[in-house]
Formats: sequence, structure tokens, C-alpha cells
Amino acid sequence: MAAREPRSRNPERRMSLGQHLVELRKRLFRAALAIVAGTIGGWLLYDLGVWNVLSQPITQLAEARGDDAGTVALNFTNITGGFETHMQVAIVIGIVISSPIWLYQVFAFFVPGLTGRERRYTFGFFFTAIPLFFAGCYAGWWVLPHIVQVMATFVPAGSTTFYTTQYYLDFVLKLVLATGVAFVLPVFLVLLNFIGIIQGKTILKGWRWAVLAIAVFTAIATPAADVVSMFLLAIPMVFLYFVAVFVALWHDRIVARRAAAFEASLSGA
Repeated sequence: MAAREPRSRNPERRMSLGQHLVELRKRLFRAALAIVAGTIGGWLLYDLGVWNVLSQPITQLAEARGDDAGTVALNFTNITGGFETHMQVAIVIGIVISSPIWLYQVFAFFVPGLTGRERRYTFGFFFTAIPLFFAGCYAGWWVLPHIVQVMATFVPAGSTTFYTTQYYLDFVLKLVLATGVAFVLPVFLVLLNFIGIIQGKTILKGWRWAVLAIAVFTAIATPAADVVSMFLLAIPMVFLYFVAVFVALWHDRIVARRAAAFEASLSGA
């Protein structure tokens, strides 16, 4: 990595474009290593009951129907289906359990853009993003059984319901990861505000578009007929957005006060 200029020559520790690219490569490499290590752990965890947990909504549906004839089940449609399922689940587990590391790498990449005073808030961003990511993953998993139950009501009585395992997993894992990332996005809005890229009032002005984007996201993540699940996901996301707006406005007010005090000190001198 290219050496930074001495602090006496570069008191704000600004980095050149080349240094930013090198820093980005370093952060991405560390994040990738963490995900690979997590994937190895996910591969081992798969046989320790993970598959039973993932297939639980289908099992619950079969039990609710009193299915003794095996008319509700997950179906593997090709020879490599079992391996693909194992690998896909392992990768997603790796992404989830390594999230503290790759989230830290993301925040650490933005740290050089903060002043010395604002860098103290980095750990606040970090320790807020991690529980929010896990909370989002849990929220996606929590609404999943309800989605499965609602969608099953459209199947004609007496029909055999064989769910393709690959499609089911794609739906489940994307729902869990998407909601996890969506819950973290307000933290990044605050981070962009602290860096000075976006102001709190700008975030507030876009609240209608934000609510619309959240509604579209939850409509895509959940079936259109399942309005209850859509609202269960949308309400906490809207709440987190306005929390981010409040924090950004609070920070802008502090910055404005500091700037006014600095100007007053200059005029007084």
C-alpha cells in the first residue's frame, strides 16, 4: 500500500485516488476471506440441523394439513441438487456469520473521510449495524412461515404440492439477506451524513420516495397477495429511516453550531 504523507504535510490525512483504490482492494480482500471462512463453517453446520430449520415452514404446512400421504414436500429435481443446496446454504450462512467482519471493513473504508472528532462515532455505526443486520435477517425469517401459509391457500384442495428445493431456497435466502441489508441501509445514510456527502434535510425531503422504495421492496420480497407480511417488514424499515433522519438532522445542527462558533471567534479576533 502506498505510504501516506507525513501528518505535518497532510494534517487531514487525505488520501489520493490511487490510495483509495488500494484501500478498497484491501478491505474487499479481507471481507472475502471472512466470507470464505464463514462458508466453511456453514458447510459444517449444514449437517447439524440447519436444513431441518430451513425446511421447517414446509414441515409446518404439511402438519397443518394433516399430510400423511406426502403430498406436501420439497423436491430435488436433478442429480446435483443436493450438492447445490448444500453449497448455497453454506454461502449464505457464511455471509451472515461473517457480517461483523465485512461490515467493519465497509465502515473502515469510510473512516478516512471522517474528521478526528467524528471517527469516535465509527464504533457506534459498527455496533449499530451488526444488530440491525441480524434483526433484519430474523425479520425476514419470521415472516416466512406466514408467507408459505398464505400462498398455500391458493392451491386447490386435493392437489399435490411439491416445492422445487432450489426455488424455495432462493426465495428464503434472498428474503433473509435482503431484509438484513435493508435494515442496515439507514446506518449508511447516517454515515454519509457524517462524512458530509448528504445533509439531513435532504434525506428528510426524500421521505416520500424512501417510503415508496420500501413499499416496492417489501412487495417484491413478499408475495403481492400477502399484505400482512409486507406491512410487517415495511413498518420497522420506515421507522429506521426516520431514526436516520433524526440523527442526521441532529448532527447537522451540531456542525452548524461549531461553524457559527468558529466564525464568531474569528470575527472577535
